[in-house]
Amino acid sequence: MAAAGVGLGRSKPVKKTNVVLGEDWVASEGTLDRDQQKGRAERGFISLNRSPLARKIITFNLLAMIVLVAGVLYLNPFRDSLVLQRESGLVTEAQLVADIFESRLPRGAPVNLAAGDGIDIAETLAGIRLPFGADIYVFDPRNRLIGTTEGTTRAPRDQVAGLGVDNRSTLITNFLNRMWESLSGLFSDKGNGLMSGQTQDMVSELAAAALGGMTQISTTRDVGGEAIFAVATPIRQGQTVLGVIGVTSVAGEIDLLVRVEREQVLQMFVIAVIVSIGLSLVLASTIANPLSDLAAAAEMGRDKNARKMSPSRVRIPDLTARPDEIGRLSGAMRGMVAALYDRIDANEQFAADVAHEIKNPLASLRSAVASLHMVKRDDHRTRLLEVIDHDVRRLDRLVSDISNASRLDSELVKEEEESFDLLHMLGNLTEHLRGQAARQGVDFITDLPSQPITIQGLEARLAQVFVNLITNAISFCEDGDAVRVWVRKRDNRVLVVVEDTGPGIPEGAQAKVFTRFYSERPVGQFGDHSGLGLAISKQIVEAHGGVIWAENIRPTDADITSEPLGARFVVGLPV
Repeated sequence: MAAAGVGLGRSKPVKKTNVVLGEDWVASEGTLDRDQQKGRAERGFISLNRSPLARKIITFNLLAMIVLVAGVLYLNPFRDSLVLQRESGLVTEAQLVADIFESRLPRGAPVNLAAGDGIDIAETLAGIRLPFGADIYVFDPRNRLIGTTEGTTRAPRDQVAGLGVDNRSTLITNFLNRMWESLSGLFSDKGNGLMSGQTQDMVSELAAAALGGMTQISTTRDVGGEAIFAVATPIRQGQTVLGVIGVTSVAGEIDLLVRVEREQVLQMFVIAVIVSIGLSLVLASTIANPLSDLAAAAEMGRDKNARKMSPSRVRIPDLTARPDEIGRLSGAMRGMVAALYDRIDANEQFAADVAHEIKNPLASLRSAVASLHMVKRDDHRTRLLEVIDHDVRRLDRLVSDISNASRLDSELVKEEEESFDLLHMLGNLTEHLRGQAARQGVDFITDLPSQPITIQGLEARLAQVFVNLITNAISFCEDGDAVRVWVRKRDNRVLVVVEDTGPGIPEGAQAKVFTRFYSERPVGQFGDHSGLGLAISKQIVEAHGGVIWAENIRPTDADITSEPLGARFVVGLPV
């Protein structure tokens, strides 16, 4: 027996179909659909104006980049670092200036900075070179201003090789920088900046606090929004505080450095945007273009007249080589369309077979009716009426079987599967059919296991299969023949076998017996069967994930040319 041929899964192999491949296949222009050729010619690397998906990919990538850069600029971490460094440097400068004054004080002699005793403040200040915009203020112990460099003429500072700020920028970064400053200016308060002449008051407040012996520092902005740093540190003679030195930075000095850092960030942002757009275009082309091909193929299949398309050609691009969802989608669509065309082919073939099968009894009916008008003898008329009755019953049976076969697919989908005992169902069927076999003089033998076998499926439909197999076996038997039904369980499958000792199956017809309308019957049974029973049985079994096949029973398997001892039908079902 061919028990090893029982399949364990419920999936049916997809019929191979001649398909038109996608962009990975180079075909002659004549083999491609004209609409596809036109669409591919009009579409370049990526068409943003025709691909909403591509626009979304690029837009979201740019939005992510913009949010990242805006967050960096808003948090401004490099400015905090620069401010801390500048404040530390200005404190050091102020303490150095205080050290200069302390070094010029006479040792052991009383000093009065306000009166100029012991030190010439103006001369000392004149010897200190400061950048334009920075100033030094000297306060006495009573917090009165006794000296300053504000408004004095200064000699230019010596140039230092290699020290400078890289002010190189581009039109794009300048534009982005000005746009950011404009946006950030909407959320900053410039109304409380220092007016001209108020810097001295700020330093005076710091000096009053520094008279306590601790260096003070403060940061503010002028009316233009530029940062100004101010430091006040005490001048000591021993442990005595003789006065305070106040130092202010150049307005906007730190803002220039921040602007340079910001422009560097914006330059990186521009480069990142260009790279992001390029990568987005590549990504969009690998997603949008294949989806566009799939959509175009589906739209052509929807809009065209199906009769003008060859049913053996499925115009879905082959993208199954892609290890992603698009590859899965392409494979699913190709399989779906192939199954659809297979279904169309099957329906067309079924319709042709139905027309052919109906024509035979109709031709017989037409001939009998035509002859009925011409014959005179009663026995001839009776014979013709019998032919008409036989053909009418044959048509009625054929139409009923065709109706059942056409509804089978939808009914198998709608009906709910349940667990049931296969042996209990077979026991009931064999007891019912045993009487039919006895009336024809056929021995009926059953060999069923004692333990129940539970399977999942449609009990009524499977009962229809076994009734058809058993009645077929009985119909091919003569007086003295036998029919045997036996069941065996093999691991995760169960085999139900129906054997008879009839004439067997003609050579080469083992596969044909499951074809619709195929029938090999004795002469006496002509017209009593539609030829749909085994085809319906095969459809039901395969819907349950099983297999069914037919074979002849021979005296020995080694001699396949020996005369068959009967026919065997095997049904394999998963357990």
